[in-house]
Amino acid sequence: MEGVGKFLDSVGTFFKGGDNLPWCEPDIIAGCEREVAEAGNEEQKNESLMRLAWALVHSRQPDDVNRGIGMIEASLENSNSPLQTKEKIYLLAVAFYRTGNYAKSRHLVDRCLEIQPDWRQAQNLSKVVEDKIARDGLIGMGLVAGAFGVAGLAIGGIVAAATSSKRKSTEKK
Repeated sequence: MEGVGKFLDSVGTFFKGGDNLPWCEPDIIAGCEREVAEAGNEEQKNESLMRLAWALVHSRQPDDVNRGIGMIEASLENSNSPLQTKEKIYLLAVAFYRTGNYAKSRHLVDRCLEIQPDWRQAQNLSKVVEDKIARDGLIGMGLVAGAFGVAGLAIGGIVAAATSSKRKSTEKK
């Protein structure tokens, strides 16, 4: 019985997504926004902006995620170090995953892994993205197969009805 429970849990996880990326609540985002506004110098402001960008792309609100994408893309050219560039690319990969743009997310996380192949966070995100792409592909194939099945039944029904009415008209003669 325990095996059945584990199986059902795994099926539920399969359809829910099952990623283990963190979420960020609105009060954390508000705190980060205050931190940016109160930053005393440019270095503090840049650090606060990175925390805000992290919070936005981990939000459950699509508008926040899109705002985070805009902030990061606008600041990418002004990165002070390769480490900062890598972190921004990673945050963009998370954001595009959250928006459902899995191809772009995969491309960006691959760039992160080119920069640092042993980066565990990026490896984890890469697996999450690949799993989501595979899962969506299986679900899509199932929907297509189902649609073909329904269409086949409908066509079969029409052919059967036409054949039946043709036989009846032939028998009457």
